[in-house]
Amino acid sequence: MNGARLDWAEISAQLDEEGHALLPGWLGAEAARSLAYGAETLGAVRVPLAASGLGSGDLFCFEAGLPAPLDAWRTSLYPHLAAIVNRWNHTLGVEARYPPTFTDFLQRNRQAGQTRGQSHLSRLGVDDHLLLHQRNEGEQVFPLQLVALLSEPGVDFEGGEFVTTEQRPRMQSRPAVLPLKLGDVALIATDERPVQGSRGPYRVRLKHAIGRVRRGERVGLELSFHGAR
Repeated sequence: MNGARLDWAEISAQLDEEGHALLPGWLGAEAARSLAYGAETLGAVRVPLAASGLGSGDLFCFEAGLPAPLDAWRTSLYPHLAAIVNRWNHTLGVEARYPPTFTDFLQRNRQAGQTRGQSHLSRLGVDDHLLLHQRNEGEQVFPLQLVALLSEPGVDFEGGEFVTTEQRPRMQSRPAVLPLKLGDVALIATDERPVQGSRGPYRVRLKHAIGRVRRGERVGLELSFHGAR
């Protein structure tokens, strides 16, 4: 799970073009299933989605700190992702830059009072779903996050597609369905990203959702780099 071994030129190109980058099989089936059914033992807290008005099903939130594997992924991926989003900020004329190490970024979160973790597992049964949303609260928001599928489409569940939409200026929103399979990972924009237009770069805003599960149970992971208050 070493971020240095990934093809970052290709990932960067996908993120620039689509606002997401697929990493097929990066997690692997065995590790995915181990995560899927170990939420409680990993210290996650169950939060019904209905309580937040974001859909139905359950989130298992790592509010007090991430288990070691997930924390190691963030630390490994962050420097490569920071280089991408710093380039995005330059393109958009934003002066702010993200520090080179994840430790330094976490320190900025603590100084901003964003100490509550947002990373979670989602467990959705029949008719459950997750509405379009963003995790962009707070002063320190990292523009990218990781999502992974921890169960197998067509075997463990049907439906439950991972959907993104991009809101573009003076245009209709553009939807996309990410074809995730068991153990696949995707990097997605948290909120805004630059797109090159005929008159220069402009901003698009991304939201994501999970469609209604028609059979079985879908388990997924969202890994956020920034915290909430």
